[in-house]
Amino acid sequence: MKMRIGIPKGSLQEATLQLFARAGLPAYTNGRSYFASTADPEIDCMLIRAQEMARYVEHGAIDAGLTGLDWVIESGLSVITVSDLIYAKRSRGKVRWVLAVPEASPFQRAEDLSQCIVATELVKVTRDYFQKKGVEVRVEFSWGATEVKPPMLADAIVEVTETGSSLKANRLRILETVLESNTQLIANPASYADRDKRRKIDNLALMLQGAMEAQDRVGLMLNVRKENLAAVLAVLPALQKPTISHLSDDDWLALNTVIDEGAAWDVIPRLKAAQAQGIVEYPLNKVVL
Repeated sequence: MKMRIGIPKGSLQEATLQLFARAGLPAYTNGRSYFASTADPEIDCMLIRAQEMARYVEHGAIDAGLTGLDWVIESGLSVITVSDLIYAKRSRGKVRWVLAVPEASPFQRAEDLSQCIVATELVKVTRDYFQKKGVEVRVEFSWGATEVKPPMLADAIVEVTETGSSLKANRLRILETVLESNTQLIANPASYADRDKRRKIDNLALMLQGAMEAQDRVGLMLNVRKENLAAVLAVLPALQKPTISHLSDDDWLALNTVIDEGAAWDVIPRLKAAQAQGIVEYPLNKVVL
């Protein structure tokens, strides 16, 4: 059995390759090649633009791939969503496609844009959005640099944003959110119906999720006397509950837990003050919940 997985080429490419490596499936790219081998001899990868991923997955050219919910909806094609993978270039959260106009524009809501020109890469979604509102607009496809189109080339735009900083830098004002999106692992229906391929795809989803859960988290190990256990537990922000085990000395316990990396700066001194000893902070590759 041989499987081919699509990796989004472009802005999310490096983040995706790093995620695959943390998940235990490093992909080995070669110069300008669009193909990559992996540590699993049964899985190869192909670099494909996120906008086209659903098409090639639906056609069966690749068995599964990572792309945004936005491009799945835009394609209108039938694929299986295996897992949501919420990671992004900066925020590691969902991104938004927003309707924006120049700061000086009189428009305050979507309904004010009747008979206006709206530029976007997300044409189908934008048309559907305005049709549901009963507003007739002219939606034009934008090949890029969409933020510079208003007001000379378009009255408004629908553009993707994580923080809104690029829109503000171009003196644009957000009116409404058109769509929230995040990265998804999608699969071809026939491939996902195959028992062996489905097992591989599900395993990939599990390991990618585990690698994502481990981001910005660290493990903590420490020792504590039994009489100080309550004070230590009061400090510890556990992922679920800390693992507690007995040491060879009956008066002592060992604790193991996971915390946000940013919290370690505050938590470790407080643990020390609560009489914890032998505190060890260590990095995590995966956290499988």
